[in-house]
Amino acid sequence: MKHFLKSTIAAAAFAVATPALAADIIVVSHGQANDPFWSVVKNGVDMAAEHTGANVSYRAPETFDMVAMSQLIDAAVNQEPDGIVVSIPDADALGPSIEKAVAAGIPVISMNSGSDVSKSLGALLHVGQDEYDAGKAAGERLAAMGGTNGICVNQEVGNVALDLRCEGFAAGFGGTSTVIPTGNDPAEVEAKIKAALDSDESIDTIMGLGASLVGEPSVAAVKAVGRAGEVHIATFDMSAGFLESVVAGDAAFAIDQQQFLQGYLPVSFLALHADYGLMPGGNVPSGPNLITADKAGQVVELSAQGIR
Repeated sequence: MKHFLKSTIAAAAFAVATPALAADIIVVSHGQANDPFWSVVKNGVDMAAEHTGANVSYRAPETFDMVAMSQLIDAAVNQEPDGIVVSIPDADALGPSIEKAVAAGIPVISMNSGSDVSKSLGALLHVGQDEYDAGKAAGERLAAMGGTNGICVNQEVGNVALDLRCEGFAAGFGGTSTVIPTGNDPAEVEAKIKAALDSDESIDTIMGLGASLVGEPSVAAVKAVGRAGEVHIATFDMSAGFLESVVAGDAAFAIDQQQFLQGYLPVSFLALHADYGLMPGGNVPSGPNLITADKAGQVVELSAQGIR
């Protein structure tokens, strides 16, 4: 996978050396650019625009709203761009709009979520990770660390990608697993995790689905109830704060799906396609990579810079 990623990045970088037409590309995601995770995706989009010379617009609904997102995709189709990048957290809600883009002859690449439905909706390829398999790998690792009673904290229930993470975690973990639904407010997340820990002292594992929104509040909650060192904490994605907790031994690991690539590569691929008719022949797996204490220190600075 590392060799393939290097090859795809090199292919995308070809557009830097040989600029041609200024392609118009629209990115429509379900995540706002001010979200710590999605800001990294947006940074990838912006760098790809700079490298390729493409005119790129990043759009997202103000909240997790599939009706609003489908309307954004429809509006993008009406502009007749050279390519559209979409995340697909809900195929039932977004499928008709994506199919409309494909029917209009607009190349579509999906990223982040939707690997299981991307091809069936007509997208050329998907850049991301298999969420279920990533959750399963995390669950297996946490079970191997001695975990038997875990909670999966889901800050966006209904987002198929996040639901699959919890399902994969439960399958890999093998012990008791409970989904704790929350919102996107870290204070609310911390409060709900503390309540869960207070109500069941046998909970020994926390699986978060976002570093800033869940991972960091999980570390704080465990410390607040006086169980630091007793509860294994892991999260999808990364933040400088959570990585520092991994280095300090307060958390087990983070799952890096390299979301910068999820923003960078689709834009680069579509620019190359518009200019030269080039396109990879299949999906690009950007993750998962488990970032443990031996690796965390290396990526803290890059995470702070909005790249990892």
